[in-house]
Amino acid sequence: MTTTLVLASGNAGKLRELGALLTPLGMTVRSQADFAVDEVEETGLTFVENALLKAREASRVSGLPALADDSGLAVDALQGRPGIYSARFAGQPRSDARNNARLLEALSDVPAGQRTARYWCVLVLLRHAEDPVPLIVQACWEGAILTASRGEGGFGYDPLFWVPERGVSAAELPAEDKNRLSHRGRALNELLAGLEARPLS
Repeated sequence: MTTTLVLASGNAGKLRELGALLTPLGMTVRSQADFAVDEVEETGLTFVENALLKAREASRVSGLPALADDSGLAVDALQGRPGIYSARFAGQPRSDARNNARLLEALSDVPAGQRTARYWCVLVLLRHAEDPVPLIVQACWEGAILTASRGEGGFGYDPLFWVPERGVSAAELPAEDKNRLSHRGRALNELLAGLEARPLS
């Protein structure tokens, strides 16, 4: 039996990655755009708060279980920025290219050895809009920020995110490897473990 989840995001990259990971497990992931869910204002001060806001709205409008992913990049030399503002680091209009350029500018005086960073991912799964006990997991992916973009794959800050154990940027990893190594892949493994203990149906 297939379970349909609504992804509380309009991000095509997230939909593609999460869909690839969840489809083999009998789950269909659909975009909130399929249900005319408007993007909510991310007024939270943490990834968890923002993920909850997004999941509740998507579940309320669609009537389906909702999965929200709030994630971002935390750079040590920038005291954890861009953090929850990762997608809008360079302001409007939102664009990966503009965000990457802003990050490089912010780190222009930081030596290569001091550019440690990590991607964070928080996943929130609500069984219904008023679920009082959502499943919440989080995971990180350690790396560093390059001085110039490398690779054509992925999205967001992937061309600048150096993966030390592989000697490549996240944008140079094959999709299967990225799905396994990434903050999102690791968080999803935690989510699946939670679902084993407390299935959706």
